[in-house]
Amino acid sequence: MNFHTRKWVKPEDLNPNGTLFGGRLLAWIDEEAAIYAIVQLGTSRVVTKFMSEINFVSSARQGDIIELGITASAFGRTSISLCVEIRNKITRERILTIDRIVLVSVDADFKPVPHGRTRITYIEDRFREQAGSNDSHNDGHNDSHKDETPQKAPRRRADSATDLKNA
Repeated sequence: MNFHTRKWVKPEDLNPNGTLFGGRLLAWIDEEAAIYAIVQLGTSRVVTKFMSEINFVSSARQGDIIELGITASAFGRTSISLCVEIRNKITRERILTIDRIVLVSVDADFKPVPHGRTRITYIEDRFREQAGSNDSHNDGHNDSHKDETPQKAPRRRADSATDLKNA
């Protein structure tokens, strides 16, 4: 599990007991899962179809920093399945896990559509694919486009909000 996003627990995130409100955490998870799916599937049209059992095993308090980790566990024809782990960055305690969240690629009428992906991709894979498509448009006589190809960056996961901005 790679941890992709961190959230700082603020007063507006608390329930009446002074701990992180579960609904707020679930909203953060759903948003981060959607961002992950959008980046992985290459489409902004995804919807959450299913979320397995959610079991809160600990909580967080104001001022704590939590980490959200998401990994793709399966690719369907129109869907992607994710597993999620949330932990407290300060205490390193697990807050919850979700074994399976399924998001589906949809068209403008919200009907499932094939997304064409079969594996996790990383940002440098996309750069290579983009450079490859630029090469296919080249007639073989002009190599000037190669100087414009992004340099290989250190290996980073392509499934965070920051990478979405850069995708």
